[in-house]
Amino acid sequence: MKNEAITSRDEDFAKWYTDVVRAAKLCDYSSVKGCMVIEPNGYAIWEKMQEILDKKFKELGHVNVAMPVLIPENLLKKEGELVNGFAPEVAWITQGGSKDLEERLAFRPTSETLFCDYYKDHISSYRDLPKLYNQWCNVIRWEKETRPFLRSREFWWQEGHTIHATEQEAKEETDRMMEVYKWFHHEILAIPTVTGVKTEKEKFAGAEYTLTNEALMYNGVALQSGTSHYFGQKFAEAYDVKFLNKDNKQEYVYQTSWGTTTRMIGGLIMVHSDDFGLVLPPRIAPKQVVIIPIGKDNEEVDSLCNKYKEQLTKAGVDCYIDNTDKSPGFKFAEAEVNGIPVRIEVGARDLAENKITVARRDTREKLTTEADTDIVTYVKVLLDTIQRDMYERAVERRDKLTFEAHNLEDMEKILNTQPGFIHAMWCGDEACETRIKEIKGCKSRCIVEDGEKIDDKCVCCGKEAKHHVIWGIQY
Repeated sequence: MKNEAITSRDEDFAKWYTDVVRAAKLCDYSSVKGCMVIEPNGYAIWEKMQEILDKKFKELGHVNVAMPVLIPENLLKKEGELVNGFAPEVAWITQGGSKDLEERLAFRPTSETLFCDYYKDHISSYRDLPKLYNQWCNVIRWEKETRPFLRSREFWWQEGHTIHATEQEAKEETDRMMEVYKWFHHEILAIPTVTGVKTEKEKFAGAEYTLTNEALMYNGVALQSGTSHYFGQKFAEAYDVKFLNKDNKQEYVYQTSWGTTTRMIGGLIMVHSDDFGLVLPPRIAPKQVVIIPIGKDNEEVDSLCNKYKEQLTKAGVDCYIDNTDKSPGFKFAEAEVNGIPVRIEVGARDLAENKITVARRDTREKLTTEADTDIVTYVKVLLDTIQRDMYERAVERRDKLTFEAHNLEDMEKILNTQPGFIHAMWCGDEACETRIKEIKGCKSRCIVEDGEKIDDKCVCCGKEAKHHVIWGIQY
């Protein structure tokens, strides 16, 4: 039976999304306009994301630091492209206590300027390089329209900022970190993505080029899911970040930055969840298994539940026993709306026949197995199966909503019927990008590197095509 608190996904996708966020207690609105309260269930997912990504970053040699939350106006303005790109979203502090400040302070929209200011005083020789830094923090961007997790004025993210002695090293870092985001989405979040280079119009302000990781939501709208930027020496020149190279000459460093945010939680919801609530892939679920005893004060039931929990926990499976004073039906529904991947139901009636019931959250299928089964092996195999099946279903959905367009009429028909990823050729002229954007706000998602040539002509103007581009409507 459908959860009455959740609007049908096919009836109103935007309302369905908000209903799932609220029903699963992931976040709530606050009295601060455009800002959200991330609730315990939502923050637990973010912590799991942090844990997995942080481990991967450190395996690659990165270390965590913390930069100030405020940026002096003169510092922010040193790199013209950056300040112009972020100007509409910058929040300014003009008063401290009861006194006007001599210089405005920006609440960080991003931290390139702060890292550059630090780096210029802390390197002198090529022996000091590379610096592979990352920070986990919040930022402020004064968004006009906000939506939980997807776009809010304050959000949480990680931002990596590295400097290198050579162009090659920096470009390799840019590529490597994009591969990390792709791996994380495919292997952990069970979200298939496409990667490529942003166009000049869509790249990060101040970057030489931007690599992007693009996911497609269930409704065919794209979600930018991690970016990696190569800056070359542009920021180094603006902030005078130099080092003595191996030839004993002063040279500007080569720089990168890369980041992803709490928006990934929104992506999880919109790719996997259903009309019954949240659906989480096992590898990102804070709790992978819930064990629910049916009936009160039954020693045999309680003993088996405790045995299962002890064995699963020892084997590294995140699980818990729901011993709350609620009805079994309420516990089942609560586990379902919260997206717990596996539910084990243990009742006296089933135990009399040496049986237990196991429910999959992704398919809502109920399975029966022997109570004396090797529960660790059984659950681990099931969790792996769920993870694989969720990824394969997401791939199938993405492929179903992937189209080709050969002219503007094709683009309009697709976008007005069922949006998705649209493969089409482009001449490279920004005017064509602008014209295409007039169709329901459709933007270039990425240039497909080494992409197959699907046409000789630009989808917009009909001139000779230069790039194979994926287009789509975005969040």
